[in-house]
Amino acid sequence: MFHIYEGFHLVETYHKMRHQRKYNPDTKRAIKIALVALVTLVLWNMPSEWYGIQNLTVIQQRIIAIFAFATLMWILEIVSSWATSVAIIVLMLLFCTDSGILPMVNEEEVGKLLSYKGVMATFADPVIMLFIGGFVLAIAATKTGLDAQLAKVLLKPFGTRSEMVLLGFLLITGLFSMFVSNTATAAMMLTFLTPVFHQLPPEGKGRIALAMSIPVAANLGGMSTPIGTPPNTIALKYLNDPEGLNMGLGFGQWMMFMFPLVVLLLFISWRILLKTFPFTQKRIELKIDGGMQKGFHSWVVIITFFVTVALWLLDRVTGINSYTVAMIPFMVFALTGVINKRDLEQINWSVIWMVAGGFALGYGLNASGLAANAVESIPFGEFSPLLILLLGGAICYLLSNFISNSATAALLMPILAIVCGAMGDKLAPIGGTPTVLIGVAIAASSAMILPISTPPNALAFATGYVKQNDMAKMGIIMGIISMVLGFGLVYLMGTLHLI
Repeated sequence: MFHIYEGFHLVETYHKMRHQRKYNPDTKRAIKIALVALVTLVLWNMPSEWYGIQNLTVIQQRIIAIFAFATLMWILEIVSSWATSVAIIVLMLLFCTDSGILPMVNEEEVGKLLSYKGVMATFADPVIMLFIGGFVLAIAATKTGLDAQLAKVLLKPFGTRSEMVLLGFLLITGLFSMFVSNTATAAMMLTFLTPVFHQLPPEGKGRIALAMSIPVAANLGGMSTPIGTPPNTIALKYLNDPEGLNMGLGFGQWMMFMFPLVVLLLFISWRILLKTFPFTQKRIELKIDGGMQKGFHSWVVIITFFVTVALWLLDRVTGINSYTVAMIPFMVFALTGVINKRDLEQINWSVIWMVAGGFALGYGLNASGLAANAVESIPFGEFSPLLILLLGGAICYLLSNFISNSATAALLMPILAIVCGAMGDKLAPIGGTPTVLIGVAIAASSAMILPISTPPNALAFATGYVKQNDMAKMGIIMGIISMVLGFGLVYLMGTLHLI
């Protein structure tokens, strides 16, 4: 995806190395596989009364086992995250639905079966359509050069002073990451930085500051919109689920409180980068090659891009929800020939499968009645609201530094949605359910300590200008600041009933 950028080969190298590390046959991998198989089989077959959950059926027990299987597979990274999601869906179809293996799904013996259509429908969830619309917009913007042209125009006002150039890259990278994959954004912006690196003296720390600005801004920028990063979209699904919390949180409403937070965080990161990695050269000549292609298709993309963003922001006025709006650019670009069947291959289907697997887990928890049983058996109402928020955020932050933040959100969101539903009004002191679920999404985007934490981190590390301890230092500082400010803002918005 987005192969026109010179820096994108680093992304492919990163993913290839991770793939080889996961799939190379060795003793360590064999032990991991054996551990996952053992835990799954034990949970699948042990006496149901051992769980301490009232009226636990066989189907519900199998879903617990599949949930444990998914958790271990994602944490241990035995296979790719999307492959685990496919396995979740197939295991549920075979052993938990009305289209499963007949001897294994006798409803009189195993309890209420899931609908196979319901499990399969997780891949066509409205949130998935939102993802696809976002990917299509990004592909069209890249194909016509709109993103490069915007970068050129938007960076020009920042002039040539080193510290202002740094601010420009932070703000523009953050802006692009609201609507375009943060990986593609990082690849593009690092490509623009390549000639800048050559202008700076090797003895200074300006190169580190500029290289670090890209992953920091790409990771933070995604918080601003529901399509900016998968954890946001997953949180929105559970907040707006008609059969669950049904909060009706819109695209514009999300941006109303998250956009100012991200802008503030970008300015804070600017000052921290300047303090930690000061420039010795005061001026930088910035030159960006490339730009917008001329012709009918370019105008179609420009108009459609801005109309789509406007409709997302005005969803409360127009009555068109963000999921429906996401399909408009897909239709327009298909009918006008802006995108073709080869372009559809550029969509990041691995992310979509990854998210769909998480949705299937959530569907299984609720449709099987397991969530209701757990709520009755576990006294969630006695838990401290603050503990739920801090524990959920801490677990999400720690896991997201080592595994996909999408996988982490897919695991935690269904559980937290159940917990929040069970606690009801007792969450009011911390701002209600949105504080917890949006807080976890913020924690996922704040995880950027290691080169393996996110692809933008890996890209910046691959430039050779950033050392692991530099990345860890900046990642810890910005992670703590973004979670403290993020949790505080969402709490304030919740208590004021603005969300």
